[in-house]
Amino acid sequence: MSTSSGTSVFRNMLIWFGAAISIAEIMTGTYYATLGMMRGLEAIVIGHIIGGILLFGAGLIGAKERKSAMETVKSCFGGYGAMLFIILNIVQLVGWTAIMIYDGSISAAAAFGTAPELWAAVIGILILGWLYIGLDGFTKINTVVMAALFIMCLVLGHLIWSGSGESLVPIDDSLSFSSAIELSIAMPLSWLPLISDYTRRAKKPVAATAASAITYCVISMFMYVIGMSAAMYTGETNIALLMTGAGLGVVGLFVVVFSTVTTTFMDAYSAGVSSESLSSHIKGRGAAVVVTIVGTIAAMLYPMDNIMDFLFFIGSVFGPMISVLLANYFFLKRRDVTGAWDWGNVIVWLIGFIAYRELLTMDMPWGPTLWAMGLTMVLTVIVGKLRAGRTVQA
Repeated sequence: MSTSSGTSVFRNMLIWFGAAISIAEIMTGTYYATLGMMRGLEAIVIGHIIGGILLFGAGLIGAKERKSAMETVKSCFGGYGAMLFIILNIVQLVGWTAIMIYDGSISAAAAFGTAPELWAAVIGILILGWLYIGLDGFTKINTVVMAALFIMCLVLGHLIWSGSGESLVPIDDSLSFSSAIELSIAMPLSWLPLISDYTRRAKKPVAATAASAITYCVISMFMYVIGMSAAMYTGETNIALLMTGAGLGVVGLFVVVFSTVTTTFMDAYSAGVSSESLSSHIKGRGAAVVVTIVGTIAAMLYPMDNIMDFLFFIGSVFGPMISVLLANYFFLKRRDVTGAWDWGNVIVWLIGFIAYRELLTMDMPWGPTLWAMGLTMVLTVIVGKLRAGRTVQA
């Protein structure tokens, strides 16, 4: 694929700008209120720097190889081995689709006194419309929508901070600093299996990937801080209620609904791209439509108010996965699929997964992700060197 016909740096920035302006990001930010402003801000920044570096690494591989995120995974887990992560990725994307629609519908319903199921249906239909337009049309519309959304978020931030005084939330140890860092890492980490779906089409692979990762992390941090500040200084965690209470009315609804649609579109779109890797008979757009419908129905039927366990699950699966991928690509220089299964790397990933789950029960400095990923990368390099040594001897 020629890079001359690919997407621009600005276009990639817009896509990830839209991904970061999310109700889920603001809701996650509310968990930080008990840390206090300075400690909470420190955890948010540290986590996003770590997550942003990982996001850049994952996106760069796809951009250089011109492959989707899940296609790059085949180079270190084998053709069938990668199927495990493709399925897990589709599962997490269905989960994100449902969570995003649920958050948007609950917020809109609380602000306007209507049934959340109605708003879930409205949001689901709008996402289907975005999917019909496609990525090219989405980017054009996204330029206008994102500018409006960002201005509204700036207004929201001003409303919160201009009226701030004493924190209404007591500072305690209900959220440890290491867990706070982990929650900050987890959000960019959740995009690791998706970023190459967009950077693979970039004209300038390095610049577009860097711009994507930086844009996402900067705006995501802003969203987190809005959520944290809202919880601290207003005692309100429902952002739609905060906006309507401040007199924003329809503007508040606009922010809630369209930020949900633009972010969830990416989840559904990437679920379709990942589904194509399962079988040549699966059409990406059709799979994305199915994911949207399933997510909408789930949002109508099941409560999804606390997503911390879901974020930690994503970290435990995809943190070790990207560790194996990064070590294989940048240290071992492996590029091609080596067979149906690469059992050495699958076992290394499993060790990393177990290590993450165990470390999650401990109050590790800087959270479990760095430690589990470090262990996984070291083991990947060791296994790779041992295999290379046996090949030379043979």
